[in-house]
Amino acid sequence: MVTMTLAVPGELRHKMESFPEMNWSEVARQAFNQKISDLEFLRKFKSKSTFTEEDALKIGAEVSRKVAARHKRR
Repeated sequence: MVTMTLAVPGELRHKMESFPEMNWSEVARQAFNQKISDLEFLRKFKSKSTFTEEDALKIGAEVSRKVAARHKRR
């Protein structure tokens, strides 16, 4: 197994120390594994997609208009 060193903000480290029963290395391993699984899924999904950036921009604009309209009615 490879050893990795991580930098965390002091406040986070202090909060982590308040739970000494936790195996923070295992928590990090699980988080890394989950993120990798998510990214692999997205990569696979994206590779099969015919959805273009133009399609995404059109849908995003439509969603924005509808959300704005909903808030105007309130």
